[in-house]
Amino acid sequence: MNSIFLGIISGLIFGLLSVLIMLPMKFEDKRTAIIGSFINRFTIGFLISVTVLPLYGWTKGILIGLLISLPDALITKAYLPIIGLGVIGGAIIGGFIG
Repeated sequence: MNSIFLGIISGLIFGLLSVLIMLPMKFEDKRTAIIGSFINRFTIGFLISVTVLPLYGWTKGILIGLLISLPDALITKAYLPIIGLGVIGGAIIGGFIG
């Protein structure tokens, strides 16, 4: 399967999963928070698929998940949920794709 198409599919799935997790939560600007989360998780899924690194798939996923999640975690100070979901999701996607 084409890596771009696979990246879009994995990004959509991870992004939608993140949105579903966030729906019951309360935020000052919920719409913006959900859109930002979707874009962040979509980017993780997409980049894992299209990036070539000399690593195992799951380690590439962890690295990309960590690096993409870190700015949002620093801004919101919600380190564990944001970085945790990014790293775990990245490892799962990387394991399937790699």
